Amino acid sequence: MAKKEVNLVVSMFGFFEINLSAVYALWVRDIIRFYRSKSRIIGTLATPLLFMVFMGFGFSGSDVFLGNVSLDYKIFLVPGILGMTILFNSTFAGISVLLDKEFGFFKEVMIAPVSRISIVLGRIAGGTTITIFQSSLILFLSTLLWFKIGSLFGFILSLAYMFLMSVTFISIGLAFASRMKDMHGFNLIMNLFIFPLFFLSGALFPLNRLPEPIKIISYINPLTYGVDGLRASLTGFSEFSIMTSFGATLFFALIAVFVGAYFFEKSEYL
Repeated sequence: MAKKEVNLVVSMFGFFEINLSAVYALWVRDIIRFYRSKSRIIGTLATPLLFMVFMGFGFSGSDVFLGNVSLDYKIFLVPGILGMTILFNSTFAGISVLLDKEFGFFKEVMIAPVSRISIVLGRIAGGTTITIFQSSLILFLSTLLWFKIGSLFGFILSLAYMFLMSVTFISIGLAFASRMKDMHGFNLIMNLFIFPLFFLSGALFPLNRLPEPIKIISYINPLTYGVDGLRASLTGFSEFSIMTSFGATLFFALIAVFVGAYFFEKSEYL
């Protein structure tokens, strides 16, 4: 039965093999590690909540304009905080690769008789599950404060955006981590990488307030479309159409997976 599942995947992609058992094993390992790390659970929720509470109440009563629509800043902010949670938690998932390198587990995985794309997909599966759980919890807590989800379909669509965004930035984090050996250097590089993405995504303020040259840069930012898609699905208001945001988010996710797999394939484990 397991052999048929693997063959089905090979026939779909045509040029590489995916070992579903390896993907599942790595997924379970990440879930167990996250569950046992209570401080990690609390830490990953604290920062987004502080941002949301302090900025939400600090700018309470302020309105932002999306096109010709005026939207209360607190409502505008929540999807942006979800995007921030996904961005930071996903990209820093690469730290687990560096820890595995340090303690030797990475070498054991890399010399196992499974394709490296299977290893990448297992890492992505575990990280994505954890990130969606964290983001959904932030969304739930926001509903206890002031936020109201527009519809059940909007919530389901927001989960799809969370999934694609997580895949994108976990793949990017893995690509960086696979080429680095120093954890401190990884943290510095990732901070240099993610903060411009965050501030140029429309998470904290609408893009129409940016100067034209900077606005053009924001249009090639994968987080921009993810945040806008979350805002459209949860509030009904956005700068782009839902199809535009979803198509762009899907495109970036596919590109990121192939980039992450490529760098992982070239990574050294000795």
